Formats: sequence, C-alpha cells, structure tokens
Amino acid sequence: KAHPDLFNILLQVMDHGKLTDHNGKTVDFRNVILIMTSNAGAADLSKEAYGFTRTKRSGDDIEAINRTFAPEFRNRLDAVVTFAHLPHEVIGQVVEKFVLQLEAQLADRNVTIELSDEATAWLVERGYDEQMGARPMARVIQEYIKTPLADEVLFGRLKGGGHVLVVVQGTGKESKLGFEFPDGPVTPKPDKIVPAPAKRAPRRKAETASAKPGASRSGGPKGGSKAAPKTPRSGGGGGGGGTTGSGPRRGSHVPKVPLVKA
Repeated sequence: KAHPDLFNILLQVMDHGKLTDHNGKTVDFRNVILIMTSNAGAADLSKEAYGFTRTKRSGDDIEAINRTFAPEFRNRLDAVVTFAHLPHEVIGQVVEKFVLQLEAQLADRNVTIELSDEATAWLVERGYDEQMGARPMARVIQEYIKTPLADEVLFGRLKGGGHVLVVVQGTGKESKLGFEFPDGPVTPKPDKIVPAPAKRAPRRKAETASAKPGASRSGGPKGGSKAAPKTPRSGGGGGGGGTTGSGPRRGSHVPKVPLVKA
C-alpha cells in the first residue's frame, strides 16, 4: 500500500540499522525486529482457479512479491510468511471477542448475555467473507444483536437487568437471531475494592514544638529555662571576668613588637 520510495528508505534501515532524515537526525534501528505486512497477491488469491481439481489458486504469492518489490529489497528479507483464508474456528474466536466487548458494555445495566452454538455458527456464516475477511462481522453483530437488544435494555424486559440468550429462530434462508429471557436472579460482577491510602504518622517535630510552651509555663522567667552560669577563666584573676570560655582568646596575650629600622 505504501509509495515505492518507501522501499528505498527501508533499504537503509535493513543495511545499516539506522535511519537519517534531511536534518541529519539519526534513529537507531539496532536490535529491532522489522515486521512488514502487504496485500500483494490478495487480488490473485480471490480469483477462481482453472481446471476441475482445484477450487482455489495457490502458488501465486511468490510471483506477486516479485512483481511488487525490487530484487535488492527481496534479497534483504529473512522470511516471507503467506496468509491464507481464515478457518471457521478462528472466525468463531472473532465472534467471542465481539461478544465479550458487548458483555462489558451491558455489565453497567446489570445485564448478562450468552450465545448458543447455533447463534455462533449463524454469525460465522454471515459475518465472514473470503475477500474481506472478518471485517463484516462488526456490522452483522451491530445489525442483528446490538440494535434490537438496545430496545430491550431501554424499554423492554431488560430495563431492570436480567439475562438474555441469543438463539436462532427458523431454518434455512429464513432463519434469524432471536432473544430468550430465562428467569432467575442475575448476579452482577463485583466492583473492584480500592484500598484506602494509609495515614501517615505524626512527625516528632510537632510533638516537641507543642511541648516547649508547657515547659516555659512550669517555672522560671518568661525567657524560658535559666541560663547556665558563666565559668571564670582559669588563672586570669579578676581582670578577665567579662569574657566567658575555658581559655584565652586567640591573640589576646601576644605583645606588640616595635618595628626597629636597621
């Protein structure tokens, strides 16, 4: 589907493991697994085969790749995987995927849904096309299940919740999907319990801050606790009573030496 010039850009990625733009910015592609998909050969696969023994064309995938990609591009591919038509088992899994999405939407309305085996086979037959694959499946489920079920949920028997079973009514080409509403209590899915965050313990600083005013009211002047008595200097006599400390100040007893000119 891409422009042919994109194949030349991918050559740089597969050769050197990097990609450089016009501004000189480099993107590293080392340790990368490059998976590319293409619809080359899809038109040939949908064509009918010639002859009486074969009903499908086969062996044309390599020829389609040779027509689409250049030889230097094909030479750098490690492997080529060919896609075939989806089997009915895989289409049944696609139906289950859409039903699970619908069940999640109906859970808010307290409604549960279930498909019978005949209803699943009916959707597989009408929701799959060999040329388009499983793309029509979403439209078929929207037309035959979601739209009529919405009326029942809003205004019908499922207005207050309940269980619905999708079945096939009729036979042959006139068959269609219908709903059955079995009686019985509906058990809704339990809500997720989110634990509340744990409260943090009070800090120790707040406790000490609240204890300080109490200590000042218990006794002593307004200033709080009594100041420590001053200790006199050792060996200094009465002259050094104004200073505190255990030793003399640095440089206080150094005599000044007069400068003598030579």
